[in-house]
Amino acid sequence: MCSLFLYGCETWSLTLQEERKLRLFENMVLRRIFGSRWDEVTGEWRRLHNEELNDLYSSSNIVWVIKSRRIRWAGHVARMGEERGCIGRLWGNRRERDHWGDLGVDGWIILGHLQEVRCGYMDWIGLAQDRDRWRTLVSAVMNLRVP
Repeated sequence: MCSLFLYGCETWSLTLQEERKLRLFENMVLRRIFGSRWDEVTGEWRRLHNEELNDLYSSSNIVWVIKSRRIRWAGHVARMGEERGCIGRLWGNRRERDHWGDLGVDGWIILGHLQEVRCGYMDWIGLAQDRDRWRTLVSAVMNLRVP
């Protein structure tokens, strides 16, 4: 997706409804790009189905791009340390916490994203201190193709 459209997405706090709207927008754009398809059975032009769009578009969907960028940015913030006061940005606009130890699993955006890719039970803050290992994790998350 366009970098201009995703500018600052690392700090967005998305609800499920907003994620759905982003997917609808993405599918609308992809349908405009790929156009219609000729249906041999009916002999008419038809819109592409979502599965066909996913097959034609070789990148992850927009929601996964946002989540992977948020994970990448979280590693950067984790390396900054607690004294810099940047932890509130990991929560988006909804919540802020004073330091890393107070973050709860229930509302932690980054931990939720890592759990979705089956990496959520690791010490991600410690892992983020090693740039090479963190870069490998972020690269793996960015290359996922999740419908």
